[in-house]
Amino acid sequence: MWLYVVAAVLAGLVGVVGWRLWRTDRLLKSKDQAWRREDEVRSGHRTLDEVDRMSGTEFEEHVAELCRRDGCGEVRRVGGAGDDGVDVRGRLPDGRSMVVQCKRYAAYRSIPPRDLRELAGSRVHFAADVAVFVTTSRFTDRATAYALANGIVTVHRDVLGLWNKGTPLTDLFEINGSGQGDRAHRVRWRNTYGSRPQGRGRDRGRGGTSTPGGG
Repeated sequence: MWLYVVAAVLAGLVGVVGWRLWRTDRLLKSKDQAWRREDEVRSGHRTLDEVDRMSGTEFEEHVAELCRRDGCGEVRRVGGAGDDGVDVRGRLPDGRSMVVQCKRYAAYRSIPPRDLRELAGSRVHFAADVAVFVTTSRFTDRATAYALANGIVTVHRDVLGLWNKGTPLTDLFEINGSGQGDRAHRVRWRNTYGSRPQGRGRDRGRGGTSTPGGG
């Protein structure tokens, strides 16, 4: 009888130890996965000040890396001479094709409608499903209206900050066109970044910025 009791107790202990080991393993794996996700997000973080110091090519590479971080596939930088108005191409996690235009402008500048029209034409040229315009500055009201009317995703400076901090690209689609339209925001923006320096010519070249090498 005692042998059966001892055997039953030992079996119970083995079961408890086995369950705890299994639970510990699950917790460790869960924590490891969480750490890896956090590490992936941290590796894609760049402050906007760091972005401002990038060259145009570096900014395009940074945008491409953010796309990869968020699960986009076939991502490649294609910016440069003869890029047909597109700096990055790839596919969203759901398989839709994507074209991205990058403009590393000084923060006081604004993106006009003509730049959005160029990207709309590029989307048709590449038969892409989604067009995304990423800038370190902001969009004019008319440019934002054009983007919304033509299904172009606009990522202005404030939204770029969210993207840098880990917000997935596809989540940014849901706030497209928001965050910069009211008067209070424009006042805060002007107080923060100022306006175009006096006596400065209009750098209208593609990818122009306050410093050489805009994206």
